Amino acid sequence: MRSATIERNTAETQIKLSLSLDGVPQASISTGLGFLDHMLLAFQRHGRFGLVVEAKGDLAVDVHHLVEDVGIVLGMAFKQAVGDARGLERYGEASVPMDETLVQVVLDLSGRSHLAFAPEELGIEGTAGGLNAYHLREFLRGLCNHAGLTLHVRVLAGREAHHVIEATFKALARALYQATRLTRADLPSTKEVL
Repeated sequence: MRSATIERNTAETQIKLSLSLDGVPQASISTGLGFLDHMLLAFQRHGRFGLVVEAKGDLAVDVHHLVEDVGIVLGMAFKQAVGDARGLERYGEASVPMDETLVQVVLDLSGRSHLAFAPEELGIEGTAGGLNAYHLREFLRGLCNHAGLTLHVRVLAGREAHHVIEATFKALARALYQATRLTRADLPSTKEVL
């Protein structure tokens, strides 16, 4: 069973997260931020992962620290759960529509961190439960940096923050599900290492 449990405590956040890439997909999520809970539940359902998140953050200051740190811990959990990546599919992509919005996610569990997502160029408007496109970027950056993930997010249509954020979480989950499947016997790299 490919799984991980990570605990990370700072002066700003306290997070315990368990992730399972295989087995029965189930969720228990509590961050103190309703919209983030909703996004993580959508992520769990669309990725068919087991995901347990218990998190607290300095929400009286801002949502930023909590959102970013949950991304960091989720990235750490993916890195640990994937292990040496032997047999891994490695690449994944998904496009998800949500009303007027269409988001495409393409990713590579390469061991190299890179995020291509520039919300300032997209004109994404508003907030959703206290989150905006810049919080989404920080979540994704934390995830990429700690999972060793190359991630491209394209908003092909739509500007409303709620739909863009939700479609991104769902597309990300579906692409990660593809990338984490075991479909081969070797390492998916000519270098023989990821």
